[in-house]
Amino acid sequence: MAAAIPASMDRPHFIGIGGAGMSGIAKILAQRGARVAGSDAKESATAAALRERGATVHIGHAADHLAADATAVVVSSAIRDDNPELAAARERGIPVVHRSDALAALMDGVRPIAVAGTHGKTTTTSMLAVSLTSLGLKPSYAIGGDLDAPGSNAEHGTGEIFVAEADESDRSFHKYAPEVAIVLNVELDHHANYASMDEIYESFETFAGRIRPGGTLVISADHPGARELTAKIAGKFDIQVVTYGESKDADVRILKINPRGLTSDVSVSLATGRILTFTVSVPGSHYAHNAVAALAAGIALGLPPHNLASALGTYTGVKRRLQLKGEAAGVQVIDSYAHHPTEMTADLEAIRGAAEGARVLVVFQPHLFSRTQELGKEMGQALALADASVVLDIYPAREDPIPGITSALIVDAARAAGADVTAVADRTAVPDAVAGMAKPGDLVLTMGAGDVTDLGPAILSRLAG
Repeated sequence: MAAAIPASMDRPHFIGIGGAGMSGIAKILAQRGARVAGSDAKESATAAALRERGATVHIGHAADHLAADATAVVVSSAIRDDNPELAAARERGIPVVHRSDALAALMDGVRPIAVAGTHGKTTTTSMLAVSLTSLGLKPSYAIGGDLDAPGSNAEHGTGEIFVAEADESDRSFHKYAPEVAIVLNVELDHHANYASMDEIYESFETFAGRIRPGGTLVISADHPGARELTAKIAGKFDIQVVTYGESKDADVRILKINPRGLTSDVSVSLATGRILTFTVSVPGSHYAHNAVAALAAGIALGLPPHNLASALGTYTGVKRRLQLKGEAAGVQVIDSYAHHPTEMTADLEAIRGAAEGARVLVVFQPHLFSRTQELGKEMGQALALADASVVLDIYPAREDPIPGITSALIVDAARAAGADVTAVADRTAVPDAVAGMAKPGDLVLTMGAGDVTDLGPAILSRLAG
């Protein structure tokens, strides 16, 4: 059973409460009895879902949104120092708590599973949350995306397991002390915070060192960065290391992935020699690997492998991870959160495998100037896997523009790779552009971590005429 909320968090105020990570913590605190309040830049379904759970949510940021009796102000790394609510909190001496510290406090007194990696965290965390719930274990969980409805990214369960997505982008995953940790892959990303792969390895090594003594690290045996990390931490910590993947030396070895349309049958050999076959209800080999990582983590907690494998089949996806938005005029529109070249390639290959010869069209929105500066060429090369693409301007998120860095870097690289690419600066022109390209039977992917997801309904409406 999870510990009671700390007294300092019984009346928290969240700046940016509508964000994926922030809203999950706010929801759990509200379920535990805290009087939750917060603000966000714009109205959203998530804000409405929080209000339904008793939270006070202000739209816009202003010092007077901060209640006189607030006991803590929770922020993420995206909140700037000049935010008026943050300034008011400091002026009044109200403790300012980072999102990761708040989440770490919620995991006191339970058995945490922390899911880390450059890609796949949300999917793997969701797979664990859904499967453990279907087994009746009543887990708590905090995920970076909604399972099936706004606000479903978190839950306060009465069981002893807490599953959390562990974010490496700002090194906040160093705050957690999991009993079981998963590392799916290790690549260079988040260029504003990491200057080199050496810094990335150092950060993930610190995360591994936070695993509770006697705990378990589940890590990919196939991904080069993960294998390098495994070598770097060998013998350093009092933990068990369990590898998974298709490599012959994997402890939990994937024997076969058999695609069947939008699902896959996966056969694995456990360390005991036992062979299990189960269904993953989302397409693509990378999702199958995520499911096997979740399986290995559950086994590390002592769950029966056969029951857990069957329960993983109940997972049917998470919002923005190859989520079908609808169909109009014979064209399906699918939403993808992919914004790193590895993720883009994986999702495009997964859709190719399930498309059965259909054309794949992409509406891609680059995310962050720093990421585009470092990986724009690779993003363009990934778009060559599509039959045609529309590329939008860069979604800045928390960053200021970098001189000379625009989506033209991606467009030029895509064209150099032989891709059919159209640059569209005006988002409102995208539905017309897609309607002029799409034919019955085509698949359209809206792809990126920004507000490109909002274009799906508009594209469907335009296609419907």
